[in-house]
Amino acid sequence: MIKTFEIIISGQVQGVGFRPFVYNLAQQFQLNGSVCNNQDGVCIHINTSKEKAQEFLLTIVKEAPQVSVIQNYAISEVTFRAYTDFKIIPSKTNNQINIPLTPDFAICESCKSEIRDISNRRYGYAFTTCTHCGPRYALTTKFPFERAHTTVASFSMCKKCEEEYINPDDRRFHSQTNSCNMCGIRLQLVDANGIAFKENQSNGIKKAAQLLATGSILAIKNTNGYLLCCDANNKEAIERLREKKQRPSKPFAILYATIEKVKKNFRITKEEEQALTSSVAPIVLLHLDARSTDLECESIAPGLNQLGVMLPASPLLTLLMDEVKIPIIATSGNIHGSPIISEKDEAIAKLSEVADYFLHHNLIISFPQDDSVVRCIGEHQIILRRSRGLAPNYMGNNALNNEKILAMGAHLKSTFTFTPNANIYVSPYFGNLDSYEVLERYQEQISKYILLFNTEPELVLIDFHPQYQSSITGRELASQWSAELVRIQHHKAHFASVLGEHNLFESEEKILGVVWDGTGLGEDNAIWGGEFFSYQNNHIERLTHFEYVDWIAADKMAKEPRLSLLSMLPEGERHRIKDRFSDTEWQVYTKMLAGNRLKTSSVGRVFDAVASLLLHIDTTTYEGEAAMLLENKAMEYHSTEFIDFLQGITYTKIPTKTIIQNICKAIDKGMAAAQIADSLIHTLALLIIKIAQQHQYHCIACSGGVFQNAILVKKLLQTAESRGVELKFNRILSSNDENISLGQLWYHQHIKN
Repeated sequence: MIKTFEIIISGQVQGVGFRPFVYNLAQQFQLNGSVCNNQDGVCIHINTSKEKAQEFLLTIVKEAPQVSVIQNYAISEVTFRAYTDFKIIPSKTNNQINIPLTPDFAICESCKSEIRDISNRRYGYAFTTCTHCGPRYALTTKFPFERAHTTVASFSMCKKCEEEYINPDDRRFHSQTNSCNMCGIRLQLVDANGIAFKENQSNGIKKAAQLLATGSILAIKNTNGYLLCCDANNKEAIERLREKKQRPSKPFAILYATIEKVKKNFRITKEEEQALTSSVAPIVLLHLDARSTDLECESIAPGLNQLGVMLPASPLLTLLMDEVKIPIIATSGNIHGSPIISEKDEAIAKLSEVADYFLHHNLIISFPQDDSVVRCIGEHQIILRRSRGLAPNYMGNNALNNEKILAMGAHLKSTFTFTPNANIYVSPYFGNLDSYEVLERYQEQISKYILLFNTEPELVLIDFHPQYQSSITGRELASQWSAELVRIQHHKAHFASVLGEHNLFESEEKILGVVWDGTGLGEDNAIWGGEFFSYQNNHIERLTHFEYVDWIAADKMAKEPRLSLLSMLPEGERHRIKDRFSDTEWQVYTKMLAGNRLKTSSVGRVFDAVASLLLHIDTTTYEGEAAMLLENKAMEYHSTEFIDFLQGITYTKIPTKTIIQNICKAIDKGMAAAQIADSLIHTLALLIIKIAQQHQYHCIACSGGVFQNAILVKKLLQTAESRGVELKFNRILSSNDENISLGQLWYHQHIKN
């Protein structure tokens, strides 16, 4: 008997070609009915038997578009309605939106072929997209995902694009971002004075490539924001970009045309290649091949033997790299410390002193994003920055979302998390909220989410530190909305982020939490950062920590590794570094130590101290620089002989000064810096396993910025496997402070302390 059935598919199913897929599948099944986007995802109605409806649903789930993510699906019989054909109908919603935001997707191989094919009508068109690729989140203005709800709406489709859009046999059938050279987005190449080149679209890209090849710096508007680019083989151009961008030593990312060209310069694993060529197309940290000679490596990433590499994620960058034929620097279009720029007027105002030329376009970007950054350790992937292609959804278990919650996150690597419905939305990385521009972007994006979902939070979660800008903003917003305000300790939020990722809140066994980072206010008003927690039955307790040492000179300590070293050296060893300070500085800082009351357990500062001791680093120019250089030094050590700097020592709290003192002894014995650096990391990995075994933990959850260290993670994985201990790391989230906002949410939902 023919009945009418309704199928609801929820998850990442809008903006991924799901409706065209369902339409064509319905033709194969010879079904009449309809499909549309709605507030819950995709809604399908069909006339058929119960058995055929079930078969149709199972085929949808099995063969869904590759970039889709189905979270839930349901089928039910509804009031009979006779359909005479099968149609894609306009989206309708009068209810609260309850779907994920679709992330941006890198250009697919089919679109690459088209823009390179001189006989194709999209030859050379820099904004070619289809149902499987292109910007989505970056262009969203409201829900559901329809052309009218994106910034592409201002470009009316020409007759040929409309024909593609309505043709079920065309791969652009119902492609909401469809456009072409005739009706689409326009490029404009201008110099720093705003004088335009009289070039057509394709010739403009060729001219931009020529300018890069001759040493110019270009500000190029990509579909997620501006990039600053120059020749990666031109030392003078790179140094000029560093000076003008005010970025003296932080590594730059390199853009390559193809994976084959990447392999000529780098040793690349299967996992790294998969990451580079994925629909996310992130920046991936790669090891240089010893044969690589053409890159200006020291200028690109001073002191480091790993470089951040990416492939073109957009048609514009694909076409540019086809013309340039050399790797180029591709770094965020901003002044160091500010957010990525996406608007033409702002780019001109702020980057005219940096860029020699601008390649603008007239597509509005709703949500500017930096490129995501990852590194691979075998099959284990570490997310260093979660942004374009990965944000803004957390596609996990959302069952506890019965409150409208805004979690404000941390301060240095800021994000926010919002639960206006049954989904969890974790914003892309913003940066350091000390920057007025970053704080402004952070606040602006929160306002956009409130409008997008038409929902004000009932509860605002903030960090335990009252002076974080995220906490200050959270208090202001809670007052504005008359929402409840709750403070959550920084490191417990880190721990909760791993527990949540791995669905460990319901675990019956006790779990050891290891949270190591640079800074975070503890419940005893010390600066925590070397913490061991215990989780069981929805309770978190602090188990132990690195011994407290003096925190001096406020924020300067995080920027001057010599201060961490001074604080951690036993008094009898301080003479080693007196020449690192002027007489006045020495007098001031030793006096501070004598009367200091603020303490820290930070492992991030331990890395700073050892980097200062071994590598003579006194000051840094970007966060994590000293730790990265120390890790880089450890990579130079290839032996299997290690020293445990805590061997034979009994302790309840990890004796920081003992570690430093034993390193001093190793230096005096003439041990190489690379071996000492590697042995420090070996010591840290070993003590985690020792504490787990001492307290009979079989599962360890690690979080915090220190666990972005590849050697530490690798040693932990190796040691844990041999000792029968299970390790859990942040895999979907970054282990750094980007995970704090989601950790705050999960802490609030699950912890009963």
